[in-house]
Amino acid sequence: MNVAPEIRYIGVDDTDIDLFESQYVVPNGMSYNSYLIVDDKVAIMDTADRRKSAEWWHNLETALAGRTPDYLVVHHMEPDHAANLAAVLEKYPALKVVASAKAIQMMPQFFENADFIGRTISVAEGDKLELGKCTLQFFMAPMVHWPEVMVSYESHNRVLFSADGLGKFGALAHEEDWACEARRYYFNICGKYGTQVQMLLKKAAALDIACICPLHGPILNENLSYYINLYDIWSKYEVETPGVFIAYASIHGGTAAVAQLMADMLKAKGAPKVSLCDLTRDDMAEAVEDAFRMSTLLLAASSYDAGVFPPMHDFLHHLQIKGYQKRTVGMIENGSWAPSAGRTMKAMLEPMKEITLIEPIVTIKSRMKQADRPALEALADKLLQSC
Repeated sequence: MNVAPEIRYIGVDDTDIDLFESQYVVPNGMSYNSYLIVDDKVAIMDTADRRKSAEWWHNLETALAGRTPDYLVVHHMEPDHAANLAAVLEKYPALKVVASAKAIQMMPQFFENADFIGRTISVAEGDKLELGKCTLQFFMAPMVHWPEVMVSYESHNRVLFSADGLGKFGALAHEEDWACEARRYYFNICGKYGTQVQMLLKKAAALDIACICPLHGPILNENLSYYINLYDIWSKYEVETPGVFIAYASIHGGTAAVAQLMADMLKAKGAPKVSLCDLTRDDMAEAVEDAFRMSTLLLAASSYDAGVFPPMHDFLHHLQIKGYQKRTVGMIENGSWAPSAGRTMKAMLEPMKEITLIEPIVTIKSRMKQADRPALEALADKLLQSC
C-alpha cells in the first residue's frame, strides 16, 4: 500500500493479541504501523512489535526491492514500535538511526549488546533530514506519551508521522468506527498528558497536512479536521457528550439495583444520554473512556473492609492516574452496618482537578427501599443540572 509515490506502508496487523500492553482488551487486534520512504535516500519509519517481526521483515524487504536503507527514524522507543531496531542495525551496517536525544539515551536499555557508537543522529526541534524530493522535519512531542517521543513532517507529500498520536486500537483489517476505539485508546494511553498533546496540536496547526500516519490505526487522509477536533476536545478535558455515566460496583446485587433505577430515572427525566457500567465485569478501559467522554459521573458502590468494594477503588485509581478532571460527580454508597464507601470515594476524588462533588452522598442500607426514593430523586435532579 502506497501512502504517496515515495511513501509505502510496511506495517503489520496483529489479530492474535488479546491484551495490548498486557492490560487493554483488543477484540479486533492491533496494528503496528511502519513506513518506508524510497527517494534518493531511503528511510525506514519505525519498525514493529517482536510478535510480528517476521511479517515486518518480509514487508520491508519487499518494499525495498533491492535498495539499501540509509536511515531508521525512531519516533518512539516503546517495544511495540522499536523491537527490531538492533536487528536493523546488524543487517545494514551503514545505516544511521535518527531519533531524539532522549530516545538515543534509552536505546541501550532495550538492546544491551547493540553497538550504537557512531550509528545515531540526534535531532532536535525543527531539524531537517533531506532524502531527495522528500524532506523530513522533526518536532519534539515529549510525554505524548513517553519523554523521548517526536513526530516528523514530510513536506513534499504533506504527511505527518504522528507517533502514537491520533492512533487507535484495532487491526487495519477490521473496519470500524474510528472515534470509539480512538477515544478508548487516547484516554487510556495518553489521557494524563493533555497539556503535552495540546502543545503538539499547536505545532501541527502550523503545518500544511494532507495525511496523518500514526503508529497504530488507519492512515488518515480525509476529514482531518474531524479527528483533530476530537483530539482537541479530549486533550482539553472538555465534555464531548452531555449525559450521565453511571459506574457501579455491587457485591450481592443491591447496589446494582440502585444503579439501574437511577439510569431509568435519569432517562425518564430527560437526560441527554445515560450509560451504565458494571465495574465488576465490564472493560475497565471503556469505563475510563466513558468517564472522560461524558459530562457527569455517578458512582454507586458497596462498602468493603471499612473502605470501598475493590472494583470501584480500581476504577477511581485509574481516573486518578489518567488525570480525570473538570467533571461533576454524584455518589451512592451501600452498607449493611457501617457504610464506608462514600467517604472512601470522596477521599479519592478530592485531589482531582476541578471536580464538583454533589452533596449529600446518598446512603442505602443493604437493599433499596421506598423511603430511599426521595433522596435518589433529588440526586437525579442535581445530576441533570450538570449535563
